[in-house]
Amino acid sequence: MPIPSPQESGAVCSVAATLFQQAASASRASLGRSELETLLGALDIALSGEVESAAAASSGELRLSLHNSREFGLVLSASAVGLDGALDASLFRKGRAAAQVLVALSSGAEFLQRFQRTLAYQKLLLRAQQRGEEAPDAQLVFLFDRLLALAAQQSENDACKLQSLDLTLMLRQGEFFASDASCTLSAPAPQRLARPITKIDKLLHPARIGLIGVSGSGMNFGRIILRNLVGSGYPKTQLTIIRPDDTEIDGVPCVASLAALPHKLDLLIVAVAADAVYGLVDEIIASGNVESVMLIPGSLGETKKSREPAAALAARINAAHSLPGGGPIFLGANCLGVVSHPGHYDSWFIPLERLPKPQKKPERNSVMLSQSGAFMITRLSQNPWLDPRYMLALGNQTDLTHGDLLTYFAERREIETIGIYIEGFKDGDGQLFAQAVRRAVLSGKQVVVYKAGKTVPGAAGVMGHTASIAGEAALFDAVLRQAGAIVAEDINSFDDLFYIAGALHHKRIGGNRLGAISGAGFEAVSMADAIDSDSFSMQMGELQDATVKRVEEILLAKKLAALVEVRNPIDINPGADDEAHLQITQAFLSDPGIDAVVVGLDPTAPSVRALVESKLRPGYDISDASSTVHLMPVLAAQNDKPVLGIVDGGRLYDAMCAGLMDRGVCVFRNCARGTRALVQYIEARLAADAIRAADRN
Repeated sequence: MPIPSPQESGAVCSVAATLFQQAASASRASLGRSELETLLGALDIALSGEVESAAAASSGELRLSLHNSREFGLVLSASAVGLDGALDASLFRKGRAAAQVLVALSSGAEFLQRFQRTLAYQKLLLRAQQRGEEAPDAQLVFLFDRLLALAAQQSENDACKLQSLDLTLMLRQGEFFASDASCTLSAPAPQRLARPITKIDKLLHPARIGLIGVSGSGMNFGRIILRNLVGSGYPKTQLTIIRPDDTEIDGVPCVASLAALPHKLDLLIVAVAADAVYGLVDEIIASGNVESVMLIPGSLGETKKSREPAAALAARINAAHSLPGGGPIFLGANCLGVVSHPGHYDSWFIPLERLPKPQKKPERNSVMLSQSGAFMITRLSQNPWLDPRYMLALGNQTDLTHGDLLTYFAERREIETIGIYIEGFKDGDGQLFAQAVRRAVLSGKQVVVYKAGKTVPGAAGVMGHTASIAGEAALFDAVLRQAGAIVAEDINSFDDLFYIAGALHHKRIGGNRLGAISGAGFEAVSMADAIDSDSFSMQMGELQDATVKRVEEILLAKKLAALVEVRNPIDINPGADDEAHLQITQAFLSDPGIDAVVVGLDPTAPSVRALVESKLRPGYDISDASSTVHLMPVLAAQNDKPVLGIVDGGRLYDAMCAGLMDRGVCVFRNCARGTRALVQYIEARLAADAIRAADRN
């Protein structure tokens, strides 16, 4: 069955528009039965009467739904009905209970691919086979395309919009019948004005910064921010403090008011009490002297008492975007601040001595965006190798949103990897965010996302902290994966995936065949056991004869041949030294049947140079030119396939890990955790490659 022509799709949209307007004129929020029959007729679906029998109708085979979600706009979903549809989704592996896609990023053929993973599709297929009919793929794509066309015609200017279209369908002899149908409508939600996101460049690379809320005598947040700005290298000559009672603080000049500024500010950092913000924002907007604003204060919209005035504040900020030039942009409130290495400033209110940020890479190429400042602090404290180029805390998104910032960074050519922590989206911002993910992926970037608030208690915590709604976890996961994001399941997973994405970004992902090497039997087996995820699986690659022969020669030279059987995964014995580990790793990497390698570097093995200093064998340590620390970085750099090192040992081996990671080697401290991260990463990379290939075609 062909894809609906533009004329056919246009006819469906025309019928829908007429019906929706007719209902709106009658002040109805749903379509009546005759109107449903007309709408379904345009979709080539018969309603009830033509179904084979009432019993068959009640059993239903498929539920299709178009639903206008708060975060993502219109979403198309398909699932089973009846008892199957009532089963707890947690009983299914990811993507098996239902297929969900964002209408704005979808085609019928793409949705079919996702639907084919579900129980509902498998039952449709089996029933078609029982009746001697062909797989219903063509009919499904035809129907999906028409539904997507119907959804796509919805406009922000429509007086009445589709809220939901729910269909319970049966397929008989290639034709769809609806045993049940409903369609609800709603008035369009108020739209925020577009933020002038080009001004984010002023926020990140300010030529002049102003501060409000700096104490002249104590060490309040404003004073700490001032010290951090200067301590991170921002010139005092480009700083101005707005404070009427002083002429200078810490060598930085003060002026009495915003109106008294001798020049415009690219960035104004506001660190006053929350109650003072409401009037100050009006002054900032009226002055015309500020391009971007950082609102540090908390409790704006996060408590019951503050929600109404905070909403009014957000409305005034939004209205300012209609001014010539778009008015100032605001980051926050409840905002930790920004670290911008290219902008030469750190505006966090955490003293520098409590969070050293040494440069771990010759060129920083990642960004971290977080709704929670504490999330960024703890990630960086525990994982200095993440070392982003920019780190921004969004707070409660009074103005700038996740979608705005990702839209900006998706276009930055120097950025390769973007890590994002989300607690909630503003209305409609999920769709903007997903579209920005897709643009970032099409331009070759990697986007790693973790969303908190997936459980009922977790959602309650999010509400209390950011006054935002967590949203449905399954929908978030489905839509962001569809867009091409690497979706983390928890905080540890985020750490692992953000790190591995940065470390392996330039490696070629040729497929899903893994090579596993270790001197410990449990480690080799654990690697093999960790190659499955809910939605993807790697396989242990089959070694070619030439690889087997090469490994046998290495083992013979190391006097290990009698102890080791060459296979994948391979346990090369604790007697193997650094050179043996790396020679066998190279042999696996050179095998055309292997796409990636995980190697246990066996720090406790007596033949491995893993200690800072060996008392038993002086000089036999990580400073030795023959140590893994010196040899593996060369091996990793020379191969275009991913190689991941495992150093499963305690604090004695921290220096070994640091030496490898400082030199660009991707290292994990646990074999199962590292392998799982690699599997998730390769799944996402292959999915992103497929998105880019489809876009080229």
